[in-house]
Order: sequence, then C-alpha cells, then structure tokens
Amino acid sequence: MLNRWFALALLPLLFAGCTTNKITNLTPKIAPRNADGLYPVEARWDSNQRSVRPDTIKAQVVVGTDFYPLQRTPLTQNRWEGVVPLSPGQRFLTYHFKFNYLYDSIPIARPDSKLSQTYQLEVTDK
Repeated sequence: MLNRWFALALLPLLFAGCTTNKITNLTPKIAPRNADGLYPVEARWDSNQRSVRPDTIKAQVVVGTDFYPLQRTPLTQNRWEGVVPLSPGQRFLTYHFKFNYLYDSIPIARPDSKLSQTYQLEVTDK
C-alpha cells in the first residue's frame, strides 16, 4: 500500500518536465470566393519549451505536397499569416501548419518541427 502512495506522490514530478506545443488555427472555416484566387490563413503557435530558439522558427502552411511560407504577424506574439492559392473551380482547401525550429541541446542546437492537425477551408460563391 505504501508503494502505491509513493508512486502517486511522484506522478506530478513526471508531468512537471513535460513541454506543450499547441498550434491554433485562426483561419475562418468559410471564406467568400475572391478574384485573385489567394486566401489568407493564420495560425498561432504556443510553446512552453524553453530550449526553443525563437529567432529560428520558420512557419509554413502545407497544401497537399506544396509548402507556402508564413510570416510573423506584426505587433503580435506567436502569430503567423500567409496566403494560399486555390483554383477557380475548387471549393475546398485542405491544409495543415508546420513549424520548424532549432532548440538548444548539448553540444549543438538541433532541429525539430511540429505539425498541426488537418483543417479545411470552404470557399463559397457570393
């Protein structure tokens, strides 16, 4: 019985060292069709991983096998935005976000990346 209580007491210590990386899609689910065929996408990436080097973060939106760069949103923190093309006859755009970065490690920084879940944008005719 004492072993069980000891194991339960150590459980919070196991989770204390865990890091969280959360990607939030800020893109609306429905957008009106526009003439230029480019549609804005936006995401937020929050991480409590202290070893991430913020200046090395590169964000992308992935559509099929195509990668489109995202830029940091000015005057906000952890937000990224970009545009993706959509063919005139296409109604749905399926995409996900990818964040590449370096994190501090011994003896050198190492690369890593995080992927979001898959999202879908519906384009409606006006």
